[in-house]
Amino acid sequence: MMNSSKTPCVAVETARDYYNSEDADHFYSTIWGGEDIHIGLYESADEPISVASQRTVQTMAGYLPELRTGDIILDLGSGYCGAARYLAKTYGVQVKAVNLSEVENQRARELNLAAYLAEKIQVIDGSFESLPFESANETEGFDVIWSQDAILHSAQREQVLAEAFRVLKPGGHFVFTDPMQADNCPQGVLQPILDRIHLSSFGSPGFYHQVAEQLGFDVIRFDNLTQQLINHYQRVLDETERHTDKLIGKIDPDYIERMKTGLSHWIEGGKNGYLAWGIFLLQKPESKI
Repeated sequence: MMNSSKTPCVAVETARDYYNSEDADHFYSTIWGGEDIHIGLYESADEPISVASQRTVQTMAGYLPELRTGDIILDLGSGYCGAARYLAKTYGVQVKAVNLSEVENQRARELNLAAYLAEKIQVIDGSFESLPFESANETEGFDVIWSQDAILHSAQREQVLAEAFRVLKPGGHFVFTDPMQADNCPQGVLQPILDRIHLSSFGSPGFYHQVAEQLGFDVIRFDNLTQQLINHYQRVLDETERHTDKLIGKIDPDYIERMKTGLSHWIEGGKNGYLAWGIFLLQKPESKI
């Protein structure tokens, strides 16, 4: 049966309201990488955000076994569907893209249409805490689940991973990234970041590893790439400062200043060793016959 009994938590509703705002939509679609609004993998300090962001997508795809035409991928927190378009175009897969922001989803549908990929990507307004899909079995379900820097917005992260396990085929893979706190992060030091994004906590590498195993996933690998989190937020801050004059008039000046302050907190937290970021690869075991 479909799991539709749970309603989105306050954290998810807060995130929806934020990403639906005109200020956020304009900022993320222009400064924060455009099509790919997630942390990038940088090869140089001044590399364009969009290039580094696409490299993350390409790298994550390389973690997976060979994708085949006809595979069905579920993208949790799909943003503007940059990853979905790359996967659909490169591998010929079908993508179900679940995202909470109706504003982002409308922009994603337009970009999918312009790329002649609308038939391969279905954009779904919804929360990844309660996925509108049947539980998987040997023949029905998703071959791969994908998520980039989205799960942090849930206050029910165990539920998000449980839903992923539920709809993933036996033998399927779940690849994701998420901004986290370090496993040894002192209590209270990340409060300025949490306050800024209206969260009460972060996950951590140890948390995701433990929850994944409790649910029945095999943890195939986790690559800690926290320096790239620092690189990314520094690049976004640099671009925000460089384009402030152009942004004023299109974005509320208070939003811009709050963004600069928030980005500085992320950079500081990363440099102090309080934050973590990297790529997880999980696998749902094959069914035992």
